[in-house]
Amino acid sequence: MHAPLAGFALGLTLILAIGAQNAFVLRQGLMRSHVFAVCAVCALSDALLIAAGVAGFGALSSALPWVEMAMRLAGAAFLGWYGARTLLSAWRGGEALAAGQAAGSRRTAVLTCLALTWLNPHVYLDTVMLLGAVSSSYDNRSGFALGAMTASVLFFFALGYGARALAPVFARPVAWRWLDLFIGLTMWAIAAKLLLGA
Repeated sequence: MHAPLAGFALGLTLILAIGAQNAFVLRQGLMRSHVFAVCAVCALSDALLIAAGVAGFGALSSALPWVEMAMRLAGAAFLGWYGARTLLSAWRGGEALAAGQAAGSRRTAVLTCLALTWLNPHVYLDTVMLLGAVSSSYDNRSGFALGAMTASVLFFFALGYGARALAPVFARPVAWRWLDLFIGLTMWAIAAKLLLGA
């Protein structure tokens, strides 16, 4: 798989899962409240974190060559666990994403979005460590990063502006089961590639 496409696929699967940030973007989209600002903050934050992960991991693995192998194995283990958890969620079903209430002012919306993004420890594991580690298996790391950033921009703006169309679909648990199945299988495929590369 070419680096930009691999970055796009992994970036997309990492942000598709139900979480506080996605719920907030969906909520703002449903209420048509500061949608552009919220989507832009999410996409820009992801781009900064992805760039830091790919660039930082590249520098670290050049200084300490063993780090690349260790991170590949750790990344494969994490993806295997994450994929299993997601597949279990698909098996059990029952997930649904409710809209709730939108944030009030633009300032409140942006600050809430920043907090949900930058104060979430999983964002550092996903975008900085995991994407950084997987990027090491590609010669074209910048292409991988660009693919992941593109997935982030497309996802957040599609979620924010397509919220009204998506809400009835993802209010049904069966839709999340299919989505979780797709995410879980993708995670396992990427984990297998990391292990084969190691």
